[in-house]
Amino acid sequence: MWDQHYNPLGNAALSTIAAAVPVVTLLVLIASGKVKAHIAAIVAVILTNLIAIFIFTMPAGMSIRASLLGVVAGFFPIGWIVLNVIFLYQLTVATGQFELLKRAVGGVTEDRRLQLLLIAFSFGAFFEGASGFGTPVAITGSVLIGLGFSPLAASGLSLIANTAPVAYGALGTPIQGLASVTGLDPYILGAMVGRQLPVFSLIVPFWVVWAFAGWRGMKEVWPAILVTGLSFAIPQFVISNFINPWIVDIGASLISMGCLILFLRVWQPRRLWLSAALRGRDESAATMTAQKPMDTTPLTQRQLWSALLPWIIVCVVMLVWGNGTFKTWANSIFTWNYPVPDLHNMINKVPPVAPKPTPEGAVFAFTYLSFTGTGMLIAAIVSGLLAGFGPARMIREYGRTIKLCAISLITISAMLAIGTLTRLSGVDATLGLAFAATGVLYPFFGTLLGWLGVALTGSDTASNILFGNLQKITSEQLGLSPVLMAAANSSGGVMGKMIDAQSIVVASTATNWYGHESTILRFVFKHSIALACLVGLLVMLQAYVYPFTMMVLH
Repeated sequence: MWDQHYNPLGNAALSTIAAAVPVVTLLVLIASGKVKAHIAAIVAVILTNLIAIFIFTMPAGMSIRASLLGVVAGFFPIGWIVLNVIFLYQLTVATGQFELLKRAVGGVTEDRRLQLLLIAFSFGAFFEGASGFGTPVAITGSVLIGLGFSPLAASGLSLIANTAPVAYGALGTPIQGLASVTGLDPYILGAMVGRQLPVFSLIVPFWVVWAFAGWRGMKEVWPAILVTGLSFAIPQFVISNFINPWIVDIGASLISMGCLILFLRVWQPRRLWLSAALRGRDESAATMTAQKPMDTTPLTQRQLWSALLPWIIVCVVMLVWGNGTFKTWANSIFTWNYPVPDLHNMINKVPPVAPKPTPEGAVFAFTYLSFTGTGMLIAAIVSGLLAGFGPARMIREYGRTIKLCAISLITISAMLAIGTLTRLSGVDATLGLAFAATGVLYPFFGTLLGWLGVALTGSDTASNILFGNLQKITSEQLGLSPVLMAAANSSGGVMGKMIDAQSIVVASTATNWYGHESTILRFVFKHSIALACLVGLLVMLQAYVYPFTMMVLH
C-alpha cells in the first residue's frame, strides 16, 4: 500500500506550486499556438509522471500503470463517443440529409444568432442530459460547422453554451457521483444545484449571443434569448427541486426548444444576422469557403422527416443508453472489468481529503454495450442503412472517419492519462487543499475548486468525486452548509468544462479545425473565468446574505 502525500515538500506553497506545474505547462503549451495539442499532451504526461514519482513519492510502477489506465479510459468512453458522432455526421453529409437539415433549420430562422440559441444551447442541452461526456459539443460543433459557421464560432460557442446543463448531464451522473462521496442525499444536492444554475441558464444564452454578435447584435434579439433562457431555467429549477435530478436537462431542453420554435413563428428580428463569423477578430474566418445563399425553399414532409430521422434515432438511442435500468442490464452481461494489478486498491486517500484512509480503485470497466459511443455507433449504422448505405460503403466511411480523428483520439487519451494520474497520485488533492485554506472567502474559492477540478479532469462527475468530500469536510470546519458547498463544487465546475483540454480537442475535431486548439482556448478562457467567478459570488451571497435559499423543500 502507498499513502498519498499532500505536502511532500514540507511547505504548502511549494507543494502547491509543484502540483500545478503539469496543468499549467499543458495550458501554456496549448495556448502558445507553437506546440500541437497532441505533443503538448504527451509532454504533460511525461512531466506529470516525473512530478508524481520524484516529488509526490508515488512508486514508478504505480505511476506508469495509472497513466496507461488513463490512456485506455481516454478512448473508452470519450474518444469512442467522438469517433462515432463524427461518423454519423459524415454519413448525413454523404447522403444529403445534412443539407436538408440545414434547410430545415433555415426554415425556422435564417438568423445566425437564433440558430445558435436553438442548436448550441437548447439542442446541446438535450444531448448533455441524455449522454454527456463530450457528446453535446461533438454534435453541436459538427452541426454548426455544417450550417456554415466559422470554425472558431462553431467550436468556441458550442463550448460556452455547454455549461449550465452540465451538472445534470448524463441523466444526473454528476449529482449521483457527488452524493456517493459525500453521503448526502442526491435529491437535496440536486435541489441546491437547482437554486444556483438557473441563474446562469438565463445568463448563458445572452452571453453566447453577445460573444458571437456583440452587444448591439445581442440587443436586437433579446426577446428570443429571454424566451430561450426562461423556458430552460424555470423547468430546471422546478424539476430539480420538486421531481428529481435525473431528468432535469431532458425536460428543460425539450421545453426550451419547443418554446423557442413556437416563439419564432410569431416573432423575427427586424434585421437578419447572416454573418457566420465572430464579430470582430475571427482567426478562422479566412479558412471559410464562400457560402452559397441558404436555400429557403420549404421542405416537403418527406424531406423534413429525412433530414430529422438520423437525429431522432440518436435522441431515442441516447435516452435508452442513458437509462439506469438499461445500463444495469447491459453491464450485467456485456462487460469486462479489469482491476489493474499493483494499482487497484493499492493507494490510500488519507485525511483531510478523506475522513479515514480509503483505498482508491483502479478498474478499467469495459462495459462495451452501455458505452454512449456504442449507442451512437448503433444509431449511425441504423441511420446509414435506412438512407441506403450498404455495409461495404459504411465500412469505407468509417475508415475515413478513423483517419480523420486519429490524432484527436491520441490527444484525448493523453489528456485522460494526466487526469487519472493526478487523481491517483494526490496531485489534484494538493491543489484542492490550497483552495480550502481561504477561510471566510471559502464559498468563493470553494466554487473555483470545482471549476479547477473540471478543468483538470474534463468531467463534472470526476471533479465531484475528487473534491466532493473535501468540500464537505472543509465547510463543516468553517461552519458552512456542506450541502451548499458540495453543490457549489458541481455548479462552479460546469464553467470549467469549456477550457478543459479534452473538450477543446473534441470541439476542434468536430469542426474539422484540429491544430487550432490554442486559438479556441484563448477565445473561451476569459469567458470561463468570468462565469466561474460569477458563480462564486452567487454562492457567497447564498452563504452569508441570503441563507433562506438553503431551505430544502424535500
